[in-house]
Amino acid sequence: MSSRESLAAEHARAAALLGLPAEDRRISPFTGYTRDHWEAVADGLLARAWRWASPRGGRIDMPGRSSRSGVRSDGLEGYARTFLAAAFRVAGADGADPHGWLPRYAEGLAAGTENPDRDDEESWPQIRDHDVFGQPMVEAASVALGLRLTRPWLWDSLTSAQQDRAEAWLRGALVSVPASNNWYLFPYAVAGFLESVGRGDELTARTRRRGLDLLDSWYAGQGWYADGEGGGFDYYNGWALHLYPVLDELMVAREARAAGSPALAGLAGSVWSRRLAEHLESFRHFFAADGAPVHFGRSMTYRFAAGAAIGLGAAVGATPLSPGASRRIISGTMRHFFEHGCLNEYGLLSLGWYRAHEPTCQSYSGPASPYWASKAFVALLAPADHPLWASAEEPAPVEETDRVVAVEPAGLLLQTTSADGLVRLHNHGSDHFRAETGDVGAGRDPLYNRCAYSSATGPTDTHNVEDNEFTVIWRGRRGQRRRAHTLGAGAGEGWGWIASWHRPVFTDGAPVVPGLQVRSVTVVRGAYELRIHAVTGAPDRAWAETTGWAVPDPRLGTAAAVRAGLHGLSSWESQDSSAAPAGTAFTPAARVERLRGPLEPGESQIFVAVAALQGGGESAEPIVGPELGDVLQNLQIGDGELSFRWAGDSETTRVALDPVSVTRA
Repeated sequence: MSSRESLAAEHARAAALLGLPAEDRRISPFTGYTRDHWEAVADGLLARAWRWASPRGGRIDMPGRSSRSGVRSDGLEGYARTFLAAAFRVAGADGADPHGWLPRYAEGLAAGTENPDRDDEESWPQIRDHDVFGQPMVEAASVALGLRLTRPWLWDSLTSAQQDRAEAWLRGALVSVPASNNWYLFPYAVAGFLESVGRGDELTARTRRRGLDLLDSWYAGQGWYADGEGGGFDYYNGWALHLYPVLDELMVAREARAAGSPALAGLAGSVWSRRLAEHLESFRHFFAADGAPVHFGRSMTYRFAAGAAIGLGAAVGATPLSPGASRRIISGTMRHFFEHGCLNEYGLLSLGWYRAHEPTCQSYSGPASPYWASKAFVALLAPADHPLWASAEEPAPVEETDRVVAVEPAGLLLQTTSADGLVRLHNHGSDHFRAETGDVGAGRDPLYNRCAYSSATGPTDTHNVEDNEFTVIWRGRRGQRRRAHTLGAGAGEGWGWIASWHRPVFTDGAPVVPGLQVRSVTVVRGAYELRIHAVTGAPDRAWAETTGWAVPDPRLGTAAAVRAGLHGLSSWESQDSSAAPAGTAFTPAARVERLRGPLEPGESQIFVAVAALQGGGESAEPIVGPELGDVLQNLQIGDGELSFRWAGDSETTRVALDPVSVTRA
């Protein structure tokens, strides 16, 4: 069976499990999906999930290994995250609920909050501080959003006693301590709901001010927020940091209209919506032609929730994308995961990326965690006659032309190629550390610490050779990048660059070597990358190592979707290819090209390599090799600088390393 046939067969299986209607290639020539498909996906996922509900529906206990928070919290997660899908689906249909989802969730709410913390199969755990089995605080936000979205049809149907018990449980989120990141928006969402139903007070007002004040302090620019006071920039921007305040504004406007008050000013004029629109200027380039988002950051098992910001921007009119391009991206992303087998044998979303894949998940992930994908259904808040659904699909940005997009505040550089539809992300600033841990960070994290990610390759397992890494090796210890300090970035017509510095942190020994520093510059054009690393202060008898992209091991005997290359140009002494037997989220086994070279103690030394990642893995032709004339020409390396010319380019690129600057003339 060919790759195309395999994708079609897997999608047919998903369509049958979820009860999808026939494709409509007239209005949706790229994906075949319409608003009817989105409603059908929501209904199908809910129907499969509810097979695992407790008798009264207080918990949905899906099969699988439990999270660190335990089985009862996992069951609450199953209720809360699927409730969010049901809420978007029913609210988007103006209360139409043909499958009767809301009465089930109403009964489940009553059952879960009747006797909180009781050890039975219905009761919900109480909300506590984030470090004391704190997951219920996360789920409280989804419960609150679901109740707010469906207030006329669910909340208003409850008895006063049931409402009081639900409020009492939710208020635990207002007095417990969140994690020091996007978690502060969970009590913000709870407080917003309580105020919307006339149950606000000084505590809810203070909670909301605190959430927005913190969010504002985390704003870095270009529409990007840090996830807390550390340096994390990832998909939490879209499915949390932008979503909660913009969705709150949308609901405030709808509630005002329902109460007969004059409609509020357009959302596109608010600071939160303006930032969302600016975020989408760069974020729209995270999605490949086949619908795959770049595999980068934690919680990637939320899958098509990656498109939540695109759908929300379209629904509220805060987006640079046309309606047709917006739908092409979000529908393409949803379809992509169904084509790649994201539904397990029970028709449930599995814990993984395509199929089940443990390294994609975190210790806080339980069987129902993938249902954070429900946030994608925020797009259904755009009614059926909205341009998002009524316009014909248009090409996604990656399909139009090659692009390089610099997001300097986040330390990211996006590189897309229209010929193969791939997206590559060069990471010189996003990491996973807390402010108090400094450069040492919390430890190795493949989802953040690698120098590059893509829409078709995933990071290798921590126990395998590391892809896209630069490492200083000394006395058998590996000095790795934990925190990257961005030095600058820029992009022009078809090319771009980004730079950073870091202090290598060594495993099994002293965390740093005094004076040791690495400056890194990546310059890209087309599918190619020039990777430059300047090392100063190296200890005696140390080595440098760099690796390329992790691609499918040819011994698998299957056609690969991508192929990669890596070739040393300066200071490298040897090259080999190393197996990564644990594979990645994309392949059960991978191989990674690797370069090594000796470091001169105490001297400044420049290492240069050219790398590439391309689609069309069936070709046996090398991407980069000893004959580089058709890629790179006139490479000159001097004291702290270098120059070169891309093949076919009339201008010379000059790179200075101290201070860093990249110019063309």
